[in-house]
Amino acid sequence: MLITISGPAGSGKSTAADALAEALEYDHVSGGDIFRELADERGLTPLELNKLAEEDGQIDRDLDRRLREIAKSRDNLVLESRLAGWMAGEHADFRVWLDAPLDVRAERIADREDKSIDLARKETQARGNSEARRYQEYYNIDIENLDIYDLVLNTARLSPEGVMEVILTTIDEYGPDADEGMMPIQGADYEF
Repeated sequence: MLITISGPAGSGKSTAADALAEALEYDHVSGGDIFRELADERGLTPLELNKLAEEDGQIDRDLDRRLREIAKSRDNLVLESRLAGWMAGEHADFRVWLDAPLDVRAERIADREDKSIDLARKETQARGNSEARRYQEYYNIDIENLDIYDLVLNTARLSPEGVMEVILTTIDEYGPDADEGMMPIQGADYEF
């Protein structure tokens, strides 16, 4: 089974994906790890590569191409990134979207990255706006359209364990024919 975990920065994607992969004894591939690999290949820091991605669409396309290739070739996998659900496409068996209000996400990021909440909020909002524009421009994806996801979950008031319980329970309820109810992905123009 290929499970995708998507959502904005600070929503709990990485925490949930790690825990889910461990619980199911699946591999976990993170878009953030792939992005860091791309940065390393270019001799840049992730921050430098992120700034460059604003001007060079090929960077996002390289990351997304790798995510798509992984989704095509692997099973028993939790694939995690902002666009994992979209990039996995028809290969995904179960798609999860995690989210939380901006203030909650900013607080989490501030704590994780040891910065002020105000700075984290500004950076997170700017990053989200930038990503939304790029996804629309590159792939005709409206990141606000959550129709493709099997589970959409606000993580603001849940512990990491609570998030896991909801995801695992929902996957369990889907049963062996989970892919029969999958929402087809429409309107995305992938050009890799």
